[in-house]
Amino acid sequence: MDRYAKQRLFGHLARGATALVVAVMVLVVAVTIFRGGRAFLTDPAIAITPPGSRYMLEADGGFLHAALGSILIVVPATVVSGLLSLSTAVYLQSDYSSERFSDLVNMFLNVLWGTPPIVYGVFVLTVIIAVGSRTSLFFGIVAIAIFQYPIMTRYADEALRSAPDTVKEASYGLGATRFETALITVRAALPGVVAGLIMGFARGIGDAATVLFTAGRSTQMPAGLFEPATTLPVLIFDQAMSFNAEVRSHAYAASFVLIVAVLGLILISKLLAGRYARYAPGGRHS
Repeated sequence: MDRYAKQRLFGHLARGATALVVAVMVLVVAVTIFRGGRAFLTDPAIAITPPGSRYMLEADGGFLHAALGSILIVVPATVVSGLLSLSTAVYLQSDYSSERFSDLVNMFLNVLWGTPPIVYGVFVLTVIIAVGSRTSLFFGIVAIAIFQYPIMTRYADEALRSAPDTVKEASYGLGATRFETALITVRAALPGVVAGLIMGFARGIGDAATVLFTAGRSTQMPAGLFEPATTLPVLIFDQAMSFNAEVRSHAYAASFVLIVAVLGLILISKLLAGRYARYAPGGRHS
């Protein structure tokens, strides 16, 4: 086989693999939106109704408790993890640390990014047992924050590294301090930083394994920081195994809400990245 034939074969294989991945993704999203959307439109009140006392048996009520649990866990976790990850990313730049140290930390961050989420849950569960506590909203926040940290840090680090060197050179040339230069560099890297924050939020709100052992699987409304709570992914997991067909339809409705939320977050990240790109050197201006 000559090299041109190999090139054509490789091109066909690449296009076929891309088409397969896209087809599977479209199928999953389409089935979820079709079945979940139909269940949700049939009874939209389930999204704003708290569960009844015999919810898993009689499907009395809705999944408002899980939606609130997801928000109360992921929003604080994203704020905490975002601040820590941005601080880490700034420190990993050449102004503060050596290239060898930065590469070593990035290697560990890549390992953490590839670690299965359930490992984070088991780690926090070990801490819960060690301190003699129980699963709660607080430990769910801790677990999600740890899970999001390597994702956001790698996004922020790559965004800061992509900022033009002229930004730092001009800043130092005007007599700015390292801290002031870091603030200017972060502003220049805002599109990537914002994309990392939104992506970390989307990963956090869609994860079940991390909070499975840490936040609990309560069917009650969140009652406090140190009380058990549940999230939409955990609720979907429990509902999908129910013998009650109506409860299983609620699982599809919750899946519909979750996938719409994640797709919306991805769209928002694209819009915000484009909006903040005007503040970056060479970015778009309106």
